[in-house]
Amino acid sequence: MLRTPVAGRRLEILEWLKDPEAHFPGRRRADGVGADTVAAALGVPSRVVETDLALLARLGLLHTRRDGDRTLYRRDEMRIAEVARLFEKGW
Repeated sequence: MLRTPVAGRRLEILEWLKDPEAHFPGRRRADGVGADTVAAALGVPSRVVETDLALLARLGLLHTRRDGDRTLYRRDEMRIAEVARLFEKGW
């Protein structure tokens, strides 16, 4: 995930989802954020962001929740802390 050309965008998405109210006005933390909202903020097509979000979710870094026909994403703070500890240990 961190060695690809798009790693910076994925890290930026994770950082933005840390405080969605600041980066996506009108979104409450518990609600999550949809791919279309993230794509608009990044200025890229939704399909690109959907791929990034799906990967981050498969890695366990994001929780997903269905809201009608949309998928909402929010950070999994426990899993992110676990991964950070692995990197600190020289994993």
